[in-house]
Amino acid sequence: MISIKSFIFGPFQENTYVLYDETKECIIIDPGCYDNRERVELAGFIEDNKLNPVKLINTHCHLDHVFGNGFVADTYTLKLEINKQDLPVLDSYLMSAKMYGLNATPSPQPSVFLNEGDIISFGNSILEILFTPGHSPGSITFYNREQEIMIAGDVLFYGSIGRSDLPGGNSATLISSIKNKLFPLGDNYTVHSGHGPSTTIGFERKNNPFLV
Repeated sequence: MISIKSFIFGPFQENTYVLYDETKECIIIDPGCYDNRERVELAGFIEDNKLNPVKLINTHCHLDHVFGNGFVADTYTLKLEINKQDLPVLDSYLMSAKMYGLNATPSPQPSVFLNEGDIISFGNSILEILFTPGHSPGSITFYNREQEIMIAGDVLFYGSIGRSDLPGGNSATLISSIKNKLFPLGDNYTVHSGHGPSTTIGFERKNNPFLV
């Protein structure tokens, strides 16, 4: 069974996720740890729970979701995995950070490109992948059918949706991703978002002002 630990990291209050199961293998999704205190917090949780990180993954590559890529890759000898369509976003990461006046550390280049239909395996667990662009050109969502959970990045939030005014974003594409990719999974799915609290597909289908 997959357990999910979330951290709120960085100047943009981004949600970083560690997913693990009874084997103690874990994956780290969107490490937003910006400073040493946050890096220590993430590493401390992994050490205290005797976890073995086996994958480093980004739902998308906006700066707040990749601040900790370099730290995680170096600390646990992991290769970065993203969707190829977000490579230009990753390549502009340090420039974006500079525009915000932030001292960001470099991210490694991806070694694995993830596509819809691919399977992420760790321990006894799997996540399937959906291609859900609109917030960024290469946003992807990870979901587990058995537990009805998803890690959706900045595609869908509690009562809101991701912004689409950044380079590579498109509002119509984003709405289509939500309605045609996420909604069909079913109302019982819990959505773990890139910012803010978790929600459910059912709640957002009925109440989200951007989607009703």
